[in-house]
Amino acid sequence: MSLLKVEREGNGPVLAWLHGFTQTSRSAAQFRSILTETRELWTLDLPGHGAAATVWASLDECADLVAEAMGGPCDLGGYSFGARVALHVALRHPESVSRLVLLGATRGIENPSQREDRRRRDDALADHIEDVGAEVFLREWLAQPLFADLAQDPTELASRSRDPRGLAESLRRCGTGTQAWLGDRIGSITAPTLALAGELDLKFASEARAIAAGVVTGTAVTVERAGHAAHLAQPELVARYVNGFLA
Repeated sequence: MSLLKVEREGNGPVLAWLHGFTQTSRSAAQFRSILTETRELWTLDLPGHGAAATVWASLDECADLVAEAMGGPCDLGGYSFGARVALHVALRHPESVSRLVLLGATRGIENPSQREDRRRRDDALADHIEDVGAEVFLREWLAQPLFADLAQDPTELASRSRDPRGLAESLRRCGTGTQAWLGDRIGSITAPTLALAGELDLKFASEARAIAAGVVTGTAVTVERAGHAAHLAQPELVARYVNGFLA
């Protein structure tokens, strides 16, 4: 039995969707609602988050747990942290992924010293989360310029994970500083891949183009009038891109 519980809603072909850091399976409600009009949407709480707050796992271990929870081949997508997990699923369990949708994904950090510096900063941030608690940290996290285009949404805020130790351990084990550079490996991904990023999110828009160029069959799309969390800023538009690709 998988450590990660899958929630299912909607009808149609299956799409498993993985949330971002601090989110849960109940986040991005409007985006999820649109997808369920044409798909059976599977969501789950990733390690360190929500109901899986006490499950601590590396990116590779997260990928193994997600593949186990999926139980067979289906379309797989994710946002930010969830997109990085989805990339690892596609690399470690290619038989589980029919098509791949990535929003705000990164191949990681190529330079080893820069990657180690990021790991140290992630560790320091993890310590900070445990010091100040989840509520203070969430306010700080969502106040970043990365999310400046998002309107205040009490429902979205209420869906966030609030276990400080779980969030801290997620950063320590799955932060970008822990991720091996995937730039020389993604060429083995044969699943048709859609790489999305908000047009205001310049770093990740560049990553989306690089990922699309690196996989066997890839498409990059820039989401207009959106930053990093494009599916929150422009849920209808992102859902239209996703549905169009999967159709």
